[in-house]
Amino acid sequence: MINKKKPKIWYGGDYNPDQWEKPIWDEDVRMFKLAGIDVATLNVFAWAKNQPNEETYDFGWLDEMMDKLHANGIGVCLATSTGAHPAWMARKYPDVTRVDFDGRKRKFGGRHNSCPNSPNYRLFSVRMAEKLAERYKDHPALLIWHVSNEYGGYCYCDNCAAAFRVWLRKRYGTLDEVNRVWNTAFWGHTFYDWEDIVPPSGISEEWRGANGRTETNFQGISLDYRRFQSDSLLECYELENDALKKHTPDIPVTTNLMGAYKELDYHKWARKMDVVSWDNYPAADTPFSYTAMMHDLMRGLKEGQPFMLMEQTPSQQNWQPYNALKRPGVMKLWSYQAVARGADTVMFFQLRRSIGACEKYHGAVIEHVGHEHTRVFRECAGLGAELHALGDRLLDSRFDAKVAILFDWDNWWAIEMSSGPTIELQYVKELHKYYAALYKANIAVDVIGVDADISGYDIVLAPVLYMVKPGIAEKLEAYVSGGGALVTTFFSGIVDENDRVVTGGYPGKLRKLLGIWAEEIDALLPSKRNRIVLNSGAELPRAEYDCGMLCDLIHSEGAEIKAVYGDDFYRGMPALTVNRFGDGEAWYLATSPEQQFLDDWLPRLCASHGIAPLLEGAPDGVETTVRVKDGAEYLFVLNHNEAPVTVTLGNEPVTDLIGGRTLSGSAELPGRDLWILRR
Repeated sequence: MINKKKPKIWYGGDYNPDQWEKPIWDEDVRMFKLAGIDVATLNVFAWAKNQPNEETYDFGWLDEMMDKLHANGIGVCLATSTGAHPAWMARKYPDVTRVDFDGRKRKFGGRHNSCPNSPNYRLFSVRMAEKLAERYKDHPALLIWHVSNEYGGYCYCDNCAAAFRVWLRKRYGTLDEVNRVWNTAFWGHTFYDWEDIVPPSGISEEWRGANGRTETNFQGISLDYRRFQSDSLLECYELENDALKKHTPDIPVTTNLMGAYKELDYHKWARKMDVVSWDNYPAADTPFSYTAMMHDLMRGLKEGQPFMLMEQTPSQQNWQPYNALKRPGVMKLWSYQAVARGADTVMFFQLRRSIGACEKYHGAVIEHVGHEHTRVFRECAGLGAELHALGDRLLDSRFDAKVAILFDWDNWWAIEMSSGPTIELQYVKELHKYYAALYKANIAVDVIGVDADISGYDIVLAPVLYMVKPGIAEKLEAYVSGGGALVTTFFSGIVDENDRVVTGGYPGKLRKLLGIWAEEIDALLPSKRNRIVLNSGAELPRAEYDCGMLCDLIHSEGAEIKAVYGDDFYRGMPALTVNRFGDGEAWYLATSPEQQFLDDWLPRLCASHGIAPLLEGAPDGVETTVRVKDGAEYLFVLNHNEAPVTVTLGNEPVTDLIGGRTLSGSAELPGRDLWILRR
């Protein structure tokens, strides 16, 4: 449990007293207490203040603030400040700044501009982390360490090139093996010396293509460079983590992730983190199901361990094209959505709104007016009081899902760098279609990696499992043979871990499990559609559904045909099949269907395996989850609608932990409000 030193759902956020004069500090603390804020994240971007030159370290301001917060009952999430290096460092040690995708050497500026393979950046960042750990190791306010901030961005400098070659030697051993896995015989790309290998960038193998996608001549090279850059940034995190752990072995360490952030393989990162934390910034029109999926993805990184909601805005964002206010009730509702899906903290960026630079219009608990008489502050204070009243009742509670969706960063990278068959295929968007169908049906889902244990799930969904890495096919065969149900789709089983096509017919190593052979893959223009025509007895509301984007032309090799295509020259060929394999079943959906098909089909598939909704007959726009602790279930019922809805709860009385009411039968849930029902 991450909250041992303060056993409640932590409530607070990023605080930057280093941007303000001291007279404001006391006023801020006064308002923090009014709002129920009990944790402040300090020192996120204060490297320049803490270390004005190479020889000087000055933590006086931080000493004073740590003491002040502790004296007022507020704990500290202490950042290492290494997310933005100081100007003197870039001037004195130019290797610290990055080289961009187009080969340009960056000057000092921006935020994520530190080369992860710069010896000087690593030296100074680790030294800073160690000095902080030495200084505050026994400070009673210290609750958790926060390394750097929102790691991301790639570098293409000479230091990265050299480190990439070392990484390749460790991974493949010989240059001959590198040439083999990258298929360099194509286009005469054979490498004769390690020094021949350069980063794939805008001046070598890659370019910016349609829809902002990165295109590449050699997917294997580009795939490995993404793995390498993710690993390089992770090494920076690990170096600081080790420095902190040397002095504070019992203080947990984290860094804030960013949901489905494409550049870093968060499954590898999570293995090195004591607790996952992440920053949640949906737009006003982001589907609620997508935000829910991101929470579930973050929870799944450490196989169900509760996570930290490290950042969200109290109201307005500032970096999107249209930055709408959060309507009354939305901040509270979205905060509880995070808690409902595994968060044991509710924290904001930021506690006091900045007066300058690019985030001065980003929302805060304390607005520019500087007092507590605002709508946003009142809502924040109300939530703070509720979280205080909840105490530790929900802490370290867990999810109990019987359905899992597989999410894999390698697969994501490979699919969206593929030179065909279509630029329309977006990995996360396709996964979300499956997730959204179950979300709408109020069926609990875990979002997990391909290496996770799947034996406890009744159904595993693996949409667009394009890349099948070593051992995965055998793992899926064992799962299905033991009685599990697997659902996978078009464009699956195509390549190995190096993006080399597995010969012998699609879907490669999944062919025996699925009982099909895919002969061709048709890519439809956005204006073209086909139809899924169901066999009689399918028991769905409709006999046919639209489909498009990609259509696999498949032949059954033992699989039962459940639906066929309705149009084009492959009319009558299978579109949906199921193969009985051992004691289980393996489904193959050969095309990308309209959402309504998944909304109709997946809940029925779940029902056939004894998986019921968390709340039967919930109205549209109502989200449910269950967290389980000490034998008790806590049912969250969240109404995302602006208007009230009537919810049928059954005849057994249940108590709402927030309002204190006892409910049964049918009850009205106000708009943008929620219940937490103990049952």
